[in-house]
Amino acid sequence: MAEGDQQTRCGFVALIGAPNAGKSTLLNQLVGAKISIVSRKVQTTRTQVRGIALSGQTQIIFVDTPGIFAPKRRLDRAMVTSAWGGATDADLIGVLIDVGRFDHEENTALLEKLSELRQPKFLILNKIDTIPKEKLLAITAAVNERATFEATFMVAALTGYGVKDILSWLETRMKPGPWLYPEDQISDAPLRFLAAEITREKIFERLHDELPYRSTVETESWQQRPDGSVRIEQTIYVEREGQRKIVLGEGGQTIKAIGQKARVEIAEAAEAKVHLFLFVKVRENWSDDPERYSEMGLDFPKS
Repeated sequence: MAEGDQQTRCGFVALIGAPNAGKSTLLNQLVGAKISIVSRKVQTTRTQVRGIALSGQTQIIFVDTPGIFAPKRRLDRAMVTSAWGGATDADLIGVLIDVGRFDHEENTALLEKLSELRQPKFLILNKIDTIPKEKLLAITAAVNERATFEATFMVAALTGYGVKDILSWLETRMKPGPWLYPEDQISDAPLRFLAAEITREKIFERLHDELPYRSTVETESWQQRPDGSVRIEQTIYVEREGQRKIVLGEGGQTIKAIGQKARVEIAEAAEAKVHLFLFVKVRENWSDDPERYSEMGLDFPKS
């Protein structure tokens, strides 16, 4: 086993950034599989998701954190607290910035707060394929003037461009030690959680701006059947009856389409045939319910 080899290295790397910087897309590219929700909508990652990558004899545990932004609601505050918590627990911090928004207020605030974190940091400039090349050097210099970074990487997370350079560099930056996870494990999130996240992503994709963020998905049951398939029941919780009707759609067509797409991806993750049953329930003010925060792996803010 590689774990017994004294040359093995292992460590934790937190990925932080403003909402929609591309952290989840980058994490999925680093790991080589989809383990984190990706959406055009901002603030879709709510909890810390760990992805495990191997590069040579090095195991790198990436922590994808919720986007860091100015919180307005209780759920927002819990998400931002989770993001900074993920950063303070890591060995290294990767700061991800969308080059097209490098000078926006959210990134300015993030860079200012980096000095409070003691860990070494490296900069990842994402979406470099969206702006002219001649602007990249100026942006790189401007961002590096605001904080101290050990290295700067330019990537296009959507296509995977530049991702291997990050892994190669991190190989040498992790401390010698045994691997913490089996060689073939790519995430520490249970399949029940990943399945709920996949369905939540499909809701965002299908409904875009029709449904507010105040929806969540819980995997209520996960049953292995004798034929090797899995029967999964999930409940989509919304806060109002009007939202429930939006998720269901006319004649149940919307939820049927969501279920079909989610089932395909859950089957890939579970490596088994999946029978997925979705239910939509109204749970008023679920975002003020401590139990729901616990389900999402978040601490419940007291105020």
